[in-house]
Amino acid sequence: MAPQASDSPLMDNCLTDAEFSELPGFSRNKVRDAYQLPDRRRLLISTDRQSAFDQVLAAVPYKGQVLTQTARYWFDETADICPNHVISYPDPSVVMVKDLDMLPIEIVVRAYLTGSTNTSAWPMYARGERVLYGHEFPEGLKKNQKLPKTIITPTTKPAQGGHDAPITEAEILETQLVTAEQWQELAERSLALFARGQELAAKKGLILVDTKYEFGLDENGAIVVADEIHTPDSSRYWIAETYQQRFEAGEEPDSLDKEFLRLWIVSQCDPYKDPIPEIPTDTLIEFSNKYIALYEQLTGLDFEKPDPTVSVRARIREALAKELPEYF
Repeated sequence: MAPQASDSPLMDNCLTDAEFSELPGFSRNKVRDAYQLPDRRRLLISTDRQSAFDQVLAAVPYKGQVLTQTARYWFDETADICPNHVISYPDPSVVMVKDLDMLPIEIVVRAYLTGSTNTSAWPMYARGERVLYGHEFPEGLKKNQKLPKTIITPTTKPAQGGHDAPITEAEILETQLVTAEQWQELAERSLALFARGQELAAKKGLILVDTKYEFGLDENGAIVVADEIHTPDSSRYWIAETYQQRFEAGEEPDSLDKEFLRLWIVSQCDPYKDPIPEIPTDTLIEFSNKYIALYEQLTGLDFEKPDPTVSVRARIREALAKELPEYF
């Protein structure tokens, strides 16, 4: 995608393209550009591209750096629960990882009845469905209500450009997407990762509402958590202090995550039927500030904004040349 024209220097220095012709095995998804390297290594560069409703819509200042550094915090804090794919961090927006054989399902863990996309629990419940992902739900629940217990609602992993689709534990085992032993381990590790996330978030005044995990197998067949973990792109976070009051008033929770942008889009159009309008610069900067606020509240660290006079792309290229001099 081309950068949006803007009067804001912040918007002008967003990273939307991290393709470097010197490196082998380039691939691109909605947010990350990746490279396949020898010795079972992959290079992941988090760009500032912003997706929602399975479309890349805009660029958000500092987003790639916030995602990489938030995931880094969580990978460090959960390494005792599940091994992760990280090898090194050549740049604040870049991570070198182990190349895994990725498993064909995503594990979504939910503690609240919420969401705005078609595969989220609340829209399904609001349509009248009472068995979601194999779980039975009682009548009378409200949006953003805490569930009686934390549940796993897996989805299939879409092909490039496709949509993830709900699937049940029984369907996963019946179709042998993973073995019964693998499923049991995935479920146990996912719930343990989520519990750690809830615990640490609560200490910082935050509610970890739900999240998505991706796993792969390493060269020994061990299950490894990959992609990202507990970031505001893959998770919902609510401000704990105001949650109950806003829930009782029927208002959306104060959030520090991607839902802010989804709700803005839904207020403008039906994203599944209508063209999504261009997102105003002020809205994108407010969105960026939410991601930064989440990082700082979670980690207790100040987010170090890069030098605005230095191109993010040029900075990353310099870091890659140091990390992988054989290609530059």
